[in-house]
Amino acid sequence: MDAVRIALQAVVVLSSLFLVLLILMHKGKGGGLSDMFGGGVSSNLGGSSVAEKNLNRLTVIAGLTWITAIVGLGLVARFSA
Repeated sequence: MDAVRIALQAVVVLSSLFLVLLILMHKGKGGGLSDMFGGGVSSNLGGSSVAEKNLNRLTVIAGLTWITAIVGLGLVARFSA
């Protein structure tokens, strides 16, 4: 069970970092913190709707991976007595 726990912890760390990176890559929708930190400047990088859809899909997949690893860690902690 130790190897499973270590593997799940590694997945949590990697998916957390990847999730933060993906969230920061999203284009600001206007207002809020994105404008305060310079997100209000319009840029044409990644302006494609296909790129935004793919970024959204990757973000959801990374979030689901993170949630699954957290639940797995909880189950390992519960059943490893």
